Amino acid sequence: MLRTGAAFFIAAVVSAGPLQAAAPQSAKAVIDTSAKTMGVDTLSSIKLWGSGMTYSLGQNNNANQPWPQTPLNDYVRAIDFTQPTSRATAVTWAVAVTGGAAAQGAYQMNVPPSSTNWNQQLEIWTTPWGFLKGAAANNATLSSQTIGGRTYRVVSWNAPVKSPGGKPYRVVGYIGPGNLVERVDTWVENPIFGDMQVKTTFSDYRDNNGLKYPTTTVQERGGYPTFQAQILGVAANPADIRQLVAIPAGGPGGPPGGPGGAAGPTSEKLADGVYQLKGAYNALAVEFKDYVVLFEPGPQNEARALAVIAETKKLIPGKPIRYGVISHHHFDHTGGLAAVVGEGITIVTPTVNKAFLTNAMSGPRTLAPDSMSKSGRKPVIEAMTTDKKVFTDGTRTFEIHQIKGLPHADGLVVGWLPKEKILVYADMFNFPSPSQPVPNPPVVGTGIFLDNLERLKIEPEKILSVHTMNPDRLVTMQDIRASLGRK
Repeated sequence: MLRTGAAFFIAAVVSAGPLQAAAPQSAKAVIDTSAKTMGVDTLSSIKLWGSGMTYSLGQNNNANQPWPQTPLNDYVRAIDFTQPTSRATAVTWAVAVTGGAAAQGAYQMNVPPSSTNWNQQLEIWTTPWGFLKGAAANNATLSSQTIGGRTYRVVSWNAPVKSPGGKPYRVVGYIGPGNLVERVDTWVENPIFGDMQVKTTFSDYRDNNGLKYPTTTVQERGGYPTFQAQILGVAANPADIRQLVAIPAGGPGGPPGGPGGAAGPTSEKLADGVYQLKGAYNALAVEFKDYVVLFEPGPQNEARALAVIAETKKLIPGKPIRYGVISHHHFDHTGGLAAVVGEGITIVTPTVNKAFLTNAMSGPRTLAPDSMSKSGRKPVIEAMTTDKKVFTDGTRTFEIHQIKGLPHADGLVVGWLPKEKILVYADMFNFPSPSQPVPNPPVVGTGIFLDNLERLKIEPEKILSVHTMNPDRLVTMQDIRASLGRK
């Protein structure tokens, strides 16, 4: 019986045996030659160090631009292929969007030896050395491909780890004319992209006593870099590998599989036909004569969005949820849009976000089939062609206004009910308590928020934050002004 997960990798890498013999001879020859050239045949563990960059997937300031970056200093990584396990650490320096001095932080990327999460394990098996070990152990196949006039031997293999949909994860490596691994691709489930390609390229190889290593590594997810490293040196089979890969108690794991927070929601009536759907991320349901509009219909993940939709149907039965207005494109606010699409809800957002969301959500979703793929529906996205959109049935009016000049995100909108004097917003005012001292310097985003409300002549009596306040409450204009030292 075929074993799965990390335990299989340990046995396969250490003993190789029947699976290696079963691989096609031509693929085996290519793998063996590359492994010998790169010094992988005698490699059981590795330590590398240098500097780099990490990027925040889905948090770009404009939906059509690269992910924001944070420098990594004193980057050190160790991999034990026999476990398999890995640990990386670095020092970060980041300037907040709100401005001010850079703050020092710590970076960790840990792959526990017990992990069966491919989003973690791929960090081992998409390295040049891990790729060859995985290929030798997992019945690889061989083909040829010419890219940019350069011919590659393309080696493919399936990881024994299965995706939530039951498919094995696929790993594809490109071996160049010099027998060096120059690129490795795999795919992992993502709530926005579906089957998201993880593409890692390796260049500027050096030799350390027979061990070949790339001094430049770039990993891309969603079409933009999410990690890059410039490696200054490596050590093969370090004697202290157990200490190097030991994960401290409570230490974080590798890249998350997706946003959390599936619980809820409960609800609260804010006015006739207007409901707050409570949770770590709030939503607002607004009833019209023949339909319902949801503000922030798909926060966090699919489970949360399904709960928001179900609660809305319970509160306002018999009326379709026709429109879902997203506050902005960041993935913690859109991670549940597959459920929104699956329900047949039209997504409303400024024009700046339409192309990105349409393209990102149009790919296959086979690794983790979701509400959208099961429904057979495609995303329907209605772009706001001006800075304002109005929903009305002649009795109730719900205005959507685009905030201008905000560093956090282009195309961020607020929802305003002028008759009820209720405003809903995200990510511009998260002041912990009215009793706290005024921030010094004042928060840039809050100042821009207030300036926009004054420009629009909006003076709400109830203000709902998508991010639940601490303590949980609706806020007032007085709270916002006070946090800026204004009256």
